[in-house]
Amino acid sequence: MDSPSRVFAAVLPASGREFNGNEREQGLEVRTVNRQGPGNRVREVQVTGTAEVCCPADQVSVRVTVGNSKDSVDEVTNSVSRRLEYIIQSVRQHGISDRDTSVRRFLHREADLYHMDAEVVVTFSDFEKMERVCGVLLEKLDKSVCVGTPQFYHSAECLSQLRRQVCVSAVENAQQKACEVSQLLGQSLGPPLLVREEETKEWRNEDEEYGSTGQGAAPLSHLPCIPKITASSRVSVSFSLRDRSRKKL
Repeated sequence: MDSPSRVFAAVLPASGREFNGNEREQGLEVRTVNRQGPGNRVREVQVTGTAEVCCPADQVSVRVTVGNSKDSVDEVTNSVSRRLEYIIQSVRQHGISDRDTSVRRFLHREADLYHMDAEVVVTFSDFEKMERVCGVLLEKLDKSVCVGTPQFYHSAECLSQLRRQVCVSAVENAQQKACEVSQLLGQSLGPPLLVREEETKEWRNEDEEYGSTGQGAAPLSHLPCIPKITASSRVSVSFSLRDRSRKKL
């Protein structure tokens, strides 16, 4: 009986090759393996593929605060409540549901005055709608309201989708390389035998948007920064190989 034989083919693509959707194929290690077993022979190509996908934040929260001081509890409560009602009504008119809005009030006394502070935290998935709501509140309530700096973040659903997308992209890159290698070896690529995600990484790119500003141009210091998260994935995929010259039955 002949002993098992293996043939290894290494293909090293140029580093930094760009893909659509901020995807990158970094390095692919390809091996074709011929295995002999009792009564059968398995031929396969093993490919390592990588990809990177960048995703901006998909949600933003804004904190709106109001406060006042009066001689009595009723006066300060009525004063703050009127502005709170206007804030909540404005948010609802822009299609924001109550589950995306939280309200807190705090009443305390200092000397002979009663102080009430209140805040409304609103979560938006539409950034343009957030800008419109903030503009309306600042225009109508002026100095009696404080609109905080928008806080952008990634929802759990967004991060989950990002991780799935980068893994799928890495597998697609590996499949494309395996197809090209099989053609080079005069073989036909068969179905996958094994898919393994070997490494994943994630990092933030909060200052990335300022890298494209022209020389001498300074970023707008009061313009909110929309953070981005980049995820990378490295997978190892094994495909079976079929001989092109073999006739189909």
